[in-house]
Amino acid sequence: MARVELKQVRKSFGSAEVIKGIDLDIAHGEFCVFVGPSGCGKSTLLRMISGLEPISGGDIVIGDEVVNDIPAADRGLAMVFQSYALYPHMTVRQNLSFGLENINTPRAEIDAKVEEVAKMLQIDMLLARRPKDLSGGQRQRVAIGRAVVREPRVFLFDEPLSNLDAELRVDMRSEITALHRRLENTMIYVTHDQVEAMTMADKIAVLRLGALEQFGRPLDLYNRPRNLFVAGFIGSPKMNFLAGRVSTQDARLLELEGGETVPLPADGFAQRPGEAVTLGVRPNHMTMAEDGPAGMTVRSVEQLGGESYIYGTLANGTALTLHLPGQIGATIGETLRVAPKTEEVHLFDTDTGLSLRRD
Repeated sequence: MARVELKQVRKSFGSAEVIKGIDLDIAHGEFCVFVGPSGCGKSTLLRMISGLEPISGGDIVIGDEVVNDIPAADRGLAMVFQSYALYPHMTVRQNLSFGLENINTPRAEIDAKVEEVAKMLQIDMLLARRPKDLSGGQRQRVAIGRAVVREPRVFLFDEPLSNLDAELRVDMRSEITALHRRLENTMIYVTHDQVEAMTMADKIAVLRLGALEQFGRPLDLYNRPRNLFVAGFIGSPKMNFLAGRVSTQDARLLELEGGETVPLPADGFAQRPGEAVTLGVRPNHMTMAEDGPAGMTVRSVEQLGGESYIYGTLANGTALTLHLPGQIGATIGETLRVAPKTEEVHLFDTDTGLSLRRD
């Protein structure tokens, strides 16, 4: 195990700065997920930690050692790639053994480690096969096994599940999480899928345009997003956003374009009369009520049996999603009166995007 620290880490390609002074402290044994939209810099940051990409500034510290100038092969890390990167002409056993053979590990020790890891990952019956004879999930297990046998200080995963189908991704998420509990190594995992991030991570680093937007435990990011970007990125379905101005007559009311008003929390947020704010409310924190403050025109309905999703728009064109338990008999074109659960809403400064939460 090893602690990983990033201290004002930067990366530039020519005049383009793609990683903009990131500070992170990943504790011994933590499962940290880098998440963000395509192009945010998460894979570049992982490659910088691994040593596959040189840094342009700052320090990367693994354990107690600054590794800026240490080659990738000497950092004590193991990386699992999106493409599996298995040797096609080798059997599974040979793929698992290759890294240990390169460092002159005794044959008996190699065989023992390969057998142990193969049983752990349930690929012991596949050791004589070649990658072309394996399914996607089996290839990914072999790629993970090749990393495990090296007993690295830190595991690095670069979108390892993106080539798998939806059902297999769910299974592999559980297997990687169980592997982390068993090995107790530090793991850093890159994904664009916030559901993977929420279900697997001890800590999540949300990245955008090469900058760190927020770092913390999954439910802290979900319950207390620092800004509009994190609020909209973390959570599925996406959070609803209603932009307007705080009433000059009553700071507990948000005036929407078009004249409708929505209640705001009486405390907990630092809104000021006349201020331009954006109210955020998750789809499962919206309700239907005959006396609801806003009228939503239904555009589509998804009935999933035990739950329903209703998609619509307010009079001012703002899109809304409702996630309700049970089977809701809404019809397309119908107007529903809806209301946010005031105690569950979030409030952001529209100009800066920052949360207006007091604490």
